Amino acid sequence: MTDFIRKITPNAKDDVLAGVTVSLAMIPEVVAFAFVAQISPIVALFGAFIIGIVSALFGGRPGLISGAAGAVAVIFVHMIQEGHAKGLLFDTPVENMGYFYLLAAVVLMGVIQILSGIFKLGKFVRLIPHPVMLGFVNGLAIVIFMAQLGMFKENTKDVFGQNMRKTVSKELVYNVNDNAVTDLISGSKLFSINGESITNASTGEEVFIMSDNQVFDVKTKKVVFNVQDNGFYSVKDNGVVKSTMEGNKLYVMIGLVLLTMLIIWGLPKLTKKMPAALTAILIVTLISIFGGLQSINVGDFIRDGGGAGLNGFDELSSKLNLGELWSHLPFNLDTLKFIAPYAFLAASVGLIETLMTMNLVDELTDSRGDGNRECVAQGAGNMLSGILGGTGGCGMIGQTVININAGGRGRLSGVMMAITLLTFILFADKYIEQVPIAALVGVMFMMVIETFAWSSLRIMKKIPVSDAVVLVIVSVVTVFFDLAIAVFVGVIISALSFAWENAKKIRARKRFSQDGNIKTYEIWGPLFFGSITAFNEKFDVKNDPDEVYIDFVESRVSDHSALEAITNIVNKYEAEGKSIKLKHLSEDCKILMYKANPKFKEVIIEDVHDPRYHLAANPEEFPKPLSEYKF
Repeated sequence: MTDFIRKITPNAKDDVLAGVTVSLAMIPEVVAFAFVAQISPIVALFGAFIIGIVSALFGGRPGLISGAAGAVAVIFVHMIQEGHAKGLLFDTPVENMGYFYLLAAVVLMGVIQILSGIFKLGKFVRLIPHPVMLGFVNGLAIVIFMAQLGMFKENTKDVFGQNMRKTVSKELVYNVNDNAVTDLISGSKLFSINGESITNASTGEEVFIMSDNQVFDVKTKKVVFNVQDNGFYSVKDNGVVKSTMEGNKLYVMIGLVLLTMLIIWGLPKLTKKMPAALTAILIVTLISIFGGLQSINVGDFIRDGGGAGLNGFDELSSKLNLGELWSHLPFNLDTLKFIAPYAFLAASVGLIETLMTMNLVDELTDSRGDGNRECVAQGAGNMLSGILGGTGGCGMIGQTVININAGGRGRLSGVMMAITLLTFILFADKYIEQVPIAALVGVMFMMVIETFAWSSLRIMKKIPVSDAVVLVIVSVVTVFFDLAIAVFVGVIISALSFAWENAKKIRARKRFSQDGNIKTYEIWGPLFFGSITAFNEKFDVKNDPDEVYIDFVESRVSDHSALEAITNIVNKYEAEGKSIKLKHLSEDCKILMYKANPKFKEVIIEDVHDPRYHLAANPEEFPKPLSEYKF
C-alpha cells in the first residue's frame, strides 16, 4: 500500500492543484453534455466522477483526464429520444425511458472497451500516422473553440418564461379555418382560437396557448404543435433557441474572458509556484462577486439549461438505489438490438479519442503509456458508471492539456479532479456555482491555443502533399462530422497513399547468362496488392529462354495477392514448357508460399545465402528453422 501511494504521489502539490483546476474546467462541458443528451446534470457529473477516478487509478496513462465527453454525448442523443418514445408504448408506460436505455448502453459500451483491452486492440493506435494525429489535434481544438463561442449566447424564453424550444414541423394533424381547429377527416370543429388562447369547442376549457407559431399544452407547458399553412403540425424538437448576448452582459463576459487569459499568460512569467489557470479562476471569481458584476456564473448556466437541475446528495442517493434504478429496463433481445449499435459506436469513439489523447500526453511528457490497460480502465469506468446511474465518457483532450500545463503528471491529478467533482455534487455546489462562466471560457481559450499544432501551418509546404492533404481533411472532418470518422478517413487515405507510392517502386533488372540460355529477373521493391500489375508486366513469357530465374533478394512477398501473382507467373512459364526457379526468398516468405501452394517446393531454390530478414509476418511466429515445419 505504501508503494502504491508513493507511485501516485511523486508530484503531490502540482497534481492536487492541477486536479482542482481541471475539475472547474470540467463542469461546463459535463453539464453541456447533460443538456445535449436531455438528462439531469447530476447524471453527467456523477458519471464523470466515476469514470475519472477509475481511469486515474487503474488506467495506462497517468495525467490523462477522463470524464463525460461531448464526443460520446452526441452518439446517445437520438437513442435517448427514441427510448423516451418506446417507454410510452409499454403496457405500463414509463416516462424518461431513454435514460434507462442510456444506462444499459453505457454498461455495454464498457464491456466492449474491456474486451478491446483484453484482446490488445489498443496497439492498433500505432497505425495512426502523424499527419492524422496533427489533424485530430487541430480539428478538436477548433471544435472546442467553437463550443466556447456558444457560451456567449443565452437561452431565449417562451411565453411561460422557460427555455424556448426549436421545433420543426412534421405531419399535418388538424386544419385551421376562421379561428376554428377542425378534424382532418370529418371536418368537425374541435377547438376555438381566441387570440393566443385555444379552448375546447365542447367544454370551453383552455387547453392550448399559441405563441410564436407554436402551440403549448397549458398543463405540461410543452410545445405540442407548430402552426403553419393554416394547420397544426406535429413537431420534432431540435433543442433550445439561443440568441447572442447584448449590452453590458456581453461586455462583462468579454472583459472577464480577456482578464482570465491575461493572467494565465502573464503569471508564469512572474512565478511558477502557483498554477496559472486556478489562480486566474479565483481572481476573476472574486472580482465578479465583490465587484457586483452581472456575469453568468456556473449556477446560472446549470439552472438555465433546461435539465432536471441539481439536488445534491438527495438526488445522488436516489440514483444509488440500484433495485429501483434497473427495475424499469426490459431485459430482452429487443433491448439489446436497440442499444447495441449505439454502444459499439460510443465505445469506438471513446477509445479512439482516449488513445489519441494518450499519444498526445506521451509527446508532451516524453513518456509512454499502456494503451491496452487504458482500454480496460475506460471500460471498467463506463461499466461502473452505467450500473450506478451515471453516463458514459472517455479521455478528454481539452481537460488533459489543462492538467498537463498546470503541472499534473501523476495519477493523483486525475483522482483529485474526480474527488473535487464529487465534493461539488455533495457539499460545495453553492460555492462552485459562483464561479463565472467567463473564467472557465478563458481557461478553455488558452487551452485551445496550447492544443492547436501551430507548427503544422509552418510545415505544410515542407511535408509530402499526401500528408498535407490528410492533415487538412482530418481537421475538417473532425469539425463537421465526427472524431471517429475523421480518424478512419485519415488512416484510409494515408494507407492508400502509402500503397500507391510503394506500388510504383517495383523494379526488375534483367540479365542473361553468357550463353544466353538462362534469363534472371532481379526483383526490387515490395510485392503486394498494389504492385502486382507492374510486376506482371516485367515478364516476357513467350520470348524468354527455356530456363528462367526470379531473384527476390531485394524484394518482399507481402500478401495473398503477391502469392497469387507468383503462382500465375510460374503456371504461365510451365504452360510454355519452360523451367522457372525462384531464389533468395527469406524463410518467412518460403513458409507462407509453401502453405499457399505445395507446388512451390518444386520451384524454390534453398540456398545458404537466402536473406534472414522477416517479411510479411511477425518473426515471433516463426521461432523454428524451416526444416522443422511440415507442409
